[in-house]
Amino acid sequence: MSYKKSEEAFREAFSVIPGGVDSPVRAFSSVGGTPPFIDRGEGGYIIDIDGNRYIDFVQSWGPLIFGHCDKDIEVAVESAVKKGLSFGAPTLTETKLAKHIVNMFERIDKVRFVSSGTEAVMSAIRLARGYTKRDDFIKFTGCYHGHSDSLLVQAGSGMATFGSPSSPGVPADLTKHTLLAQYNNIESVKECFKNSKDIACVIIEPIAGNMGLVPADEEFLVELRELCNENGALLIFDEVMSGFRASLKGSQELTKVRADIITLGKVIGAGMPVGAFGASGEIMSHLSPEGAIYQAGTLSGNPIAMSAGLASLEKLLANPEIYITLEKRAKRLMEGFKEASEEVGVSMVTEVRGSMFGFFFSDKKVKNFEDALENNSELFGKFHGKMLEKGIYLACSAYETGFISTATTDEMIEEAIAMAKESLKEIL
Repeated sequence: MSYKKSEEAFREAFSVIPGGVDSPVRAFSSVGGTPPFIDRGEGGYIIDIDGNRYIDFVQSWGPLIFGHCDKDIEVAVESAVKKGLSFGAPTLTETKLAKHIVNMFERIDKVRFVSSGTEAVMSAIRLARGYTKRDDFIKFTGCYHGHSDSLLVQAGSGMATFGSPSSPGVPADLTKHTLLAQYNNIESVKECFKNSKDIACVIIEPIAGNMGLVPADEEFLVELRELCNENGALLIFDEVMSGFRASLKGSQELTKVRADIITLGKVIGAGMPVGAFGASGEIMSHLSPEGAIYQAGTLSGNPIAMSAGLASLEKLLANPEIYITLEKRAKRLMEGFKEASEEVGVSMVTEVRGSMFGFFFSDKKVKNFEDALENNSELFGKFHGKMLEKGIYLACSAYETGFISTATTDEMIEEAIAMAKESLKEIL
């Protein structure tokens, strides 16, 4: 494949955009090579400005469960655009989308829309702090909840520690309220509660998607719920990625544990910038203008984004059986990748949750971020480059999750598996 136009575009972008990209992972730093600049999407494919076509297993990092340029979503967006791009005022579409979410999630009585997953999580933590009148919170290493100051924290030397900033520009005075625990390790959480009596909440991805795909153990979530109850802390499930992806109702269909606050995004925007957070009416009543906890956004509930999200969600509600097909295809893809690795004598572990999939070049089941870091990331980088050359567009990091869309056919899955076998044989 030729990437001449993308290479030129990357150099031009680099001159006016930091790193040439508007989100760091897009720079391909961890896998090498030049990121293809995308011209358009067509169903399960993306086409770059050089004319190269790829089977897309990223799908805009999750939102496009119906693939690119879905006709129903396009019609909804076009209809909304003709009425105006933004009003900064209430519209009926917001309420329609909110009603669907409230009806689907057991502990959500009210929901507020925002413009991104980062904003949803930031607001959910503020709500928890205001509701409990406490300052500290617990997060888990390897779980990414956006780039707000309090969440950009790295782990210390122990199982649990008060966080120190992991990015310049983040004051230590902010992150001192962030306690870190190890994913799927309840003892580390207990240690956090011993270290602080001022914990407002625990936030977790019940199905982690930002250290690769790593689901939380059911026993761990049950004990986590009990610890929160015992200590008067709220439990927040960050389902920005797993909501409507792992199942129609996210983790709710896969665990008996229920969170106090849930954050959502991705699929409810169908490719438009949307996030949301919801909880019981009692908790949400503390949010402005009903209560004193302030949160606002000029573009929150944007009519175009709401229309896209509503069209996407109503299609899912009308066709819940698609999750069976999506999971079947995701499992077949991972089975095929594992077969390919076994043929060349390389260990691989895989995971699937609904339309989400992940794999590591490792001989050890991955339970937390520390396990994930032991994978062969150098091999992943080589594999990613070879697959790209063969028209397979995978997430450009060993620590990201892949996605299947309804536009991803069985033939595409088999082609990707065949290319995986070729790629690994050429590398090793």
